[in-house]
Amino acid sequence: MSDAPDPSDTHLPQTETPDPVGAFPRLSDEQIDVLLERGRRRRLAKGEVLIRPGDHPSSLYVVLDGYLLTTDTEPADDPRPADEPSTVGVHGRGRFVGDVGLLEGQPSFAFVSAIDAAEVAEIPVEELEAIVTSDPLLGEIILRAYLIRRSLAIGVGAGLRVVGSCFSPQTRELLDFVARNRLPHRLVDLDKDEKAEQLVRRLGATVADFPLVILGGARTVLAATPARLAAELGMRPPAPPTTCDVVVVGAGPAGLASAVYATSDGLSVYLCDSVATGGQAGTSARIENYLGFPAGISGAELADRSVLQVRKFGATLDIPATVMEIVEDDDRLRVVFDDGREVTSEVVVLATGVRYRSLSAAGLDRFQTSNVFYAATAQEARVCGDAPVAVVGGGNSAGQAALFLARTSSRVYLVVRAAELEAGMSRYLVDEIQNHPRIEVLLSSEVVGADGDGRLERITVRSAHGELRELEVGYVFVFIGAVPATDRLTVGVQRDADGYILTGSDAELAGFHSSGSARFSLETTVPGIFAVGDVRHGSVKRMTSAVGEGASAVRQIHEYLSKGRHNRVGA
Repeated sequence: MSDAPDPSDTHLPQTETPDPVGAFPRLSDEQIDVLLERGRRRRLAKGEVLIRPGDHPSSLYVVLDGYLLTTDTEPADDPRPADEPSTVGVHGRGRFVGDVGLLEGQPSFAFVSAIDAAEVAEIPVEELEAIVTSDPLLGEIILRAYLIRRSLAIGVGAGLRVVGSCFSPQTRELLDFVARNRLPHRLVDLDKDEKAEQLVRRLGATVADFPLVILGGARTVLAATPARLAAELGMRPPAPPTTCDVVVVGAGPAGLASAVYATSDGLSVYLCDSVATGGQAGTSARIENYLGFPAGISGAELADRSVLQVRKFGATLDIPATVMEIVEDDDRLRVVFDDGREVTSEVVVLATGVRYRSLSAAGLDRFQTSNVFYAATAQEARVCGDAPVAVVGGGNSAGQAALFLARTSSRVYLVVRAAELEAGMSRYLVDEIQNHPRIEVLLSSEVVGADGDGRLERITVRSAHGELRELEVGYVFVFIGAVPATDRLTVGVQRDADGYILTGSDAELAGFHSSGSARFSLETTVPGIFAVGDVRHGSVKRMTSAVGEGASAVRQIHEYLSKGRHNRVGA
């Protein structure tokens, strides 16, 4: 039995939970009236349940009278250990419940009920979507609160429980999936967590059932994989299309931009990604040099806002969905997925981005599934706690990670191969890093070894002069350059020596263009296949540039379609 409070307990405090960060703003009477025009009033009996963990809520609920209780565990039938802490909130008139998952079609990770008799405004999610995208003030209040709540839930480890071994590749793959998709979760480690054995007995699980995921209440996904979990959470479309105008492969900033602009122009778009929306940018804790956000914005928030735009204009979003092959089929393109599905389209946009290189250091392979990370978000920070960490890399991603981790880690070592930070990092990051008391920068250095008894305890760093230094760290974050993320994709486009896709004049200069004349600047050597963002040869490798390329590709796609594929091949 969980220790979540019983909503029928008359001793529960009916004093609202403080809201120091804006997660539970109070709507004005005028704003409530606007919402009621799109919904209805609903009376609740004492203890009546509105939402359970794992449910797919269909409405927004705003308190009109009385108090609602929110908690991240269900008071009954919850298989989690009884002494696991629960996050409790009490909310009165003008506050609303839920988080961004309501707008993204995800299940709830919270239990919501009336403490005593209460009244709420119930607004269907379809009407809420219209408000968020059409009412700048009210929509922003709701959306901002939802995003903050999701961030807080991730930070405290609410939501899903992933039960498995931190040394299991399958468990790590699952953890990467839920983290990249910004799903609140916590690992119940079979090797380290004292509560794990108690939980396993209660579930009656066998070795073949791990890793498993507890969604809430009695709902559990056994032998969970990213695809199985996504299907259980309702993240994948019930009936993916078999034909469309444009298939966008990759849901980073470039792919999201292509999908938004193409659908807003009336094209039918199928957007897919093998892992998550947001790409590398989605793993950034804080992006401070993106135009229009002077206070900065997290990569997660930017990704979630972009997904809402994709849904607003009607694109089909499918995650995880891995493209294995793109085949020219007469005047169309056939996109083949790893599960055997096929989607045919007039145009394909490759926006697969890049992936970080792994670090070659003696002994580090032993800790790849437990102590080495390639992103620094709230999930990773929660795992690390206040343990000292090392960040390896000299680019903006490494700098952003170091600053973010320094908020909670007792010590952050930034290991940089270059002789100065300015060689690969923006000035604003350099200044912040150099002035941070918990960050130590090791220039002209590289990690050459790692060691520990069952877990990572120390790394060895070698300077350019050959001096060796041992650093006591519990985790390593790797940002040492990237390679194009096309290693599993079979497609007949030409690439440069490093694997980046050639487009436009670069392809012509290499002598690859079949037409022998200039085509579109973002089109590859295969007519109808375009490449945008970091995967493209010559790209700037900046998020702003990726978004611009994604938008520009749509104009070129319109021109390509208007002239006809056969005409373009013979131009």
